Amino acid sequence: MRAAARPKIGDRATSDVVVRLRTPDSGRDEWLYCHSRVLAAGSAYFADRLSDAWPTCQILDSRYCVEVHCRDADLSSHVTALRLLYAAEPVSRFGVRGALSLLDAAAHLACARTAAACADYLESAPWDEADEEEILAAAPRLGAHRARVLARLRPADPAPATAIFLSAFRHATAAPSAASRELKSAAQEQLEYMLTEDDDAPLLAFGAGSSDAVKSQVKGCVTGLLNSFSNFTSSALMKQREAPCSGELQQDLHSFVSDIAWVCQVLGKLEMMKFLAAYWVEASSAVVAAVEAAAAECHPGPECLKTRLKVVEISAKVLEAVAFGNVVLPAEKRRHAVSVWIGFAGTTRHLVDEADRGNDDGDGDDEDGNNGDGDTEAEAASASASAAAAKIGLDGEVWQGLESAITSIVTTLPSNTQAEVLSEWLQSKHAAFPDLSEAFDAWCYRSKVARRRLSFLNSTNRAS
Repeated sequence: MRAAARPKIGDRATSDVVVRLRTPDSGRDEWLYCHSRVLAAGSAYFADRLSDAWPTCQILDSRYCVEVHCRDADLSSHVTALRLLYAAEPVSRFGVRGALSLLDAAAHLACARTAAACADYLESAPWDEADEEEILAAAPRLGAHRARVLARLRPADPAPATAIFLSAFRHATAAPSAASRELKSAAQEQLEYMLTEDDDAPLLAFGAGSSDAVKSQVKGCVTGLLNSFSNFTSSALMKQREAPCSGELQQDLHSFVSDIAWVCQVLGKLEMMKFLAAYWVEASSAVVAAVEAAAAECHPGPECLKTRLKVVEISAKVLEAVAFGNVVLPAEKRRHAVSVWIGFAGTTRHLVDEADRGNDDGDGDDEDGNNGDGDTEAEAASASASAAAAKIGLDGEVWQGLESAITSIVTTLPSNTQAEVLSEWLQSKHAAFPDLSEAFDAWCYRSKVARRRLSFLNSTNRAS
């Protein structure tokens, strides 16, 4: 009975008012036969226009025909807003663009229920990037609904941002066997983005004092990762004996060093490289032993080279921290670090150069445009491995930074220790990298003029 008695828009026989929607630009008009009680109940705009208090209400026919002016683009949304005044329940299937357009019309006509339904939809619907841009453009027109519609786009407060940072950091630094590689990679990528200063400021900024608790938790996570890595390197040879040529040792080693390389990036941004650098210098020999054990497990190939380059990348960052004075280590530890990494870096650079040459040699086709029907499967596999290895590169700045850091550290050592290091370097098979000529020059000059430059000490000793 109630449904039968409910008036319908456009029912000319029962309507008592006509709404004329006018578009000044094109002159289009839309005439809608409506009912004053429905309009007044659902729209504050029409409640005013149809009330006795409206200035023109006594003019003949003014109460029976209400003109509403709108733009061409808004005509259909105004029609929809009027039709929704007759709906028993607010409609929510708008689409983001439709909801924005309808919200404008509902705001113009002061249709509170329709405007609220549009805002409810916008607040709960998924958005793509284009939707977000349109919503941001419409933000000034959202009125009282602006805060909740834009809630998902507002900057996060420090507390929840810090909480998600720490939670993600625990995943990012979990041991390889304790976390999903996909989740770990996603966490690492987003955490690095959070701390990167690009066109926008970093999402989190850890200044002195206020971030002590956060840095303490970060240090705890990294310490856990390094402890797991230490346990791994100490058992590397045992794993090799238990599962020869299984590939597990190489895979686990690569996962660990990839995580530690990422940690270097983050700790650099947080100014926390000191404790990781001290660990890496101490563990240098064990790290190299683990790399060699992994290489001996299976035939050397692109995966082994990838791992070696990750280790080089970490060592470059660590030695740069020592060279710049950010990490202070005694002379014997500095000497140990440069001795280990000079040899490792030289061998690795030689392997990369060999892979590049192998790939260049394998690019040529025979005269018929084929790779040669006489190639054996082993030769084809070797050529494929060389091609893959050649694609495994390391930024030239990393090589240059490592070379500069080693040179700088060597020049900080006692003169006799420098001579030992330089002698080992000159006798090595891969003395071309790192090139310590600059440190050699400095040592020669200092050694030759040492007596003259330090003669004042002898005078002081005789006077005393």
